[in-house]
Amino acid sequence: MNRYTVAVLVRNQFGVLNRVTSMFRRRQFNISALTVSETESSELSRITVVFGGDETGKQQLINQLYKLPDVCSIREFDEHNSVSCELLLIKLANDPSVREDIRSAADAFGAVTVDYSKDYIMLRLTDNTRRIDDFIDLMRDYTILEICRTGSVSLERGSTTIRQIINL
Repeated sequence: MNRYTVAVLVRNQFGVLNRVTSMFRRRQFNISALTVSETESSELSRITVVFGGDETGKQQLINQLYKLPDVCSIREFDEHNSVSCELLLIKLANDPSVREDIRSAADAFGAVTVDYSKDYIMLRLTDNTRRIDDFIDLMRDYTILEICRTGSVSLERGSTTIRQIINL
């Protein structure tokens, strides 16, 4: 099964997110990451979806998404044509016997300490999905108290923007 990242530019209106995600459900795609935010214009929102499936099903899904009245534009991203990242917040038990190991691993990955107490350490890491996964796997050797991570956000390389091809 292939993994795809698709950005959908939509009108910023009530119910649009539900209509877009319902299309994935009807086509039986499992969404592994989802991020939504307003764009540089408050009239538009950008929905970035990471999901798995086959090429034919993905293309049918995109064709169906274009039929939704609030969808303005769709872009598919891969590692060659885009820059992608996500954010991880991870809270670990602050055990003195492993504190330096945690700090060394955090430094190696570029994670930043954003909160600290005698009971816990909270780290923030912004990176690509693979590096986030690798960091979490490494932290599993310690006591993870809580994890929160965003979905992937992606922008196309070059001067082209998702707003240049609008389906209105």
